[in-house]
Amino acid sequence: MAATKLLKFVERDQAYPAKRTAEERTHDFQEIARPYIEANAEAQAGRCSQCGVPFCQVHCPLGNNIPDWLKLTAEGRLEEAYEIAAATNAMPEICGRICPQDRLCEGNCVIEKDFGSVTIGAVEKFITDTAWENGWVKPIRPLVDRSGQSIAIIGAGPAGLTTAELLRVKGYDVHVYDRHDRAGGLLTYGIPGFKLEKPVVMRRIDRLIEGGVQFHQDFAVGRDASLADLRARHDAVLIATGVYKARQVDVPGADGPTTLEAMDYLIASNRAGFGDTVADAPRFDAAGKHVVVIGGGDTAMDCVRTAVRQGAASVKCLYRRDRANMPGSIREVAHAEEEGVEFVWLAAPAEITPSGVTAQAMRLGQPGADGRRSPEPDAGTQFTAHADLVIKALGFDPEDLPGLFGAPDLPVTRWGTVRIDHKTMMTGLDGVFAAGDIVRGASLVVWAVRDGRDVAAQMHQYLRARAGALAGAAVQGVGKAAA
Repeated sequence: MAATKLLKFVERDQAYPAKRTAEERTHDFQEIARPYIEANAEAQAGRCSQCGVPFCQVHCPLGNNIPDWLKLTAEGRLEEAYEIAAATNAMPEICGRICPQDRLCEGNCVIEKDFGSVTIGAVEKFITDTAWENGWVKPIRPLVDRSGQSIAIIGAGPAGLTTAELLRVKGYDVHVYDRHDRAGGLLTYGIPGFKLEKPVVMRRIDRLIEGGVQFHQDFAVGRDASLADLRARHDAVLIATGVYKARQVDVPGADGPTTLEAMDYLIASNRAGFGDTVADAPRFDAAGKHVVVIGGGDTAMDCVRTAVRQGAASVKCLYRRDRANMPGSIREVAHAEEEGVEFVWLAAPAEITPSGVTAQAMRLGQPGADGRRSPEPDAGTQFTAHADLVIKALGFDPEDLPGLFGAPDLPVTRWGTVRIDHKTMMTGLDGVFAAGDIVRGASLVVWAVRDGRDVAAQMHQYLRARAGALAGAAVQGVGKAAA
């Protein structure tokens, strides 16, 4: 009987949750999609083909058991569906909201080409939100007591939070050190509320606090303690800082009075959303201004859509390649266009002045080593985009952690990312591990969650071996004393 609820992709059209109109949603920072009702979620889950080789699962960084929880959702067994989703993912409702499913699970759904993919992300969000509403998300309870060993996690972003949960469940004392006044990292301060409402993040953090994870906020390693200090206090350390050093626009006027770094702009907007007082607030407010955002990734999309909601007079996005070669989510581009953002393709800044951006027209040349066609100047073709505010969103590089942490012996790669043994995930310093963007470079939240899951397993192995060695040494010491 249950099988009759599946394989409905031929007779049932793809249907995402209805979006609020652009006119309605651009006046607030609430999420743009209305939630599924249960009947719609079950109907859409029932479109799953339950294929023999589930490419959705293969192309999910977490290897989520997607066909299984779609099947359970189609059958109305939502609590079981949530348990399957949560078994591989520490924050499924967050990934359901912000993962670029069009490039991962949904983009590789076998029915996508002819029938439209299963709406995997929307169903994942639905079943996990339903779990929170019904009390199915259980408190964190340590399985055993390993409080004799403690762990320091530097960075309260998705990699750090995932590791904190998994190691707390193992019974360790877990301390999370973060430079901000709220935990969550990019989830809290980098991603706008219209993609990820902040109560969704805060309830995850509250659950960790209630489960015994200890957070040390406004704590900067290198200022409040060195890496060596943390190593002395704890049995193992995880570096999960992410990457926050903004890439620069190397043109005249790039540091002028009308320019802002993307992360500074987004942090100020998110702080305002929390009701915080923002220093120099008018500088970070796009209201009434003509805004130009330089860049083509997801951060650039966050900036243009934030500027619209702040009441900008106009918003343009300059990107040096064309739409087909844009690194950001195609869905985000479509949302931005619906909201009135103008995209200026094949355009790169040549100079930034107090009145605007002089842009150089570009064309696509031969493919580079990554297979993407390289942009090159279209000689003699320039134009000016009027701007009162220019936001630079060209991506992020690692900070100088050996210098910041007072740890010159911390090994890094030529890109500045922390160098690890990719089997053990340990750095060249004994007991110091690293995971997330600080290892792989700027990437997706789902990869940070995956890295947090993997490093938790490696740290557990290390700590068990360390505990065993210490116990053996103690027994040997007692034997010698008796002799």
